[in-house]
This record gives sequence, structure tokens and C-alpha cells, in this order.
Amino acid sequence: MKKLGVESFSKFVQMGEKVVEFTADWCPDCKRIEPDLPEIERKFADRYEFGILDVDEATQIAEQYNVKGIPTFLIFKDGEEIGRLPSRDAKTKEQIETFLEGMSQKKL
Repeated sequence: MKKLGVESFSKFVQMGEKVVEFTADWCPDCKRIEPDLPEIERKFADRYEFGILDVDEATQIAEQYNVKGIPTFLIFKDGEEIGRLPSRDAKTKEQIETFLEGMSQKKL
């Protein structure tokens, strides 16, 4: 998963289909899902490129995309947000995979 910053975020989401996890070092729910992310990334590598953005280092981007809780997963296609798995509760590996599978089946 590519670590993104303020400078690299826009370029990263500009072309292709990208999944960005909005996270923070202090977030317990983010830490809980962290060990599963490499497997999720491998499973969907043929469809998406994955990035991770720390909201404390990129508050303006989190505000721009109205990210209110973390972890939140946004899907972009050619710079446009096309999907969102917001943080309401802790996310399981299965919830994230179901979300990505559903988005993969949509005609985009």
C-alpha cells in the first residue's frame, strides 16, 4: 500500500482506479484492520491500486472529501470519487472485501 501525502495524493488518484484508506497512527480501528490490508490489496490488485493517507498529515484533503471518521475507504476513478466505505464502526476484512467486490461489479 503506497503511503500518500499532500503532494502525492492528487497525482495518485488522477489516473486509473485507486482505493485510498484515510487513517491515523492513533486510530485503534485502523490498527485492527492493518494486518489484513496486504491480503486485501493482493486480492484486488488486478483492479485497484491502493494508497494510505494519514488524516493528521493531510487534514485539508480529509476535509475536502468530507472524511468524518477513520478508517474510511474511498475509491477513485480518473480523479473522481466513485465509492466510499465510511467509518461508522470498526471494519472487518470481510466488510472491506464485500465493498470492493460490489464496486468491482459495477459498470464504471
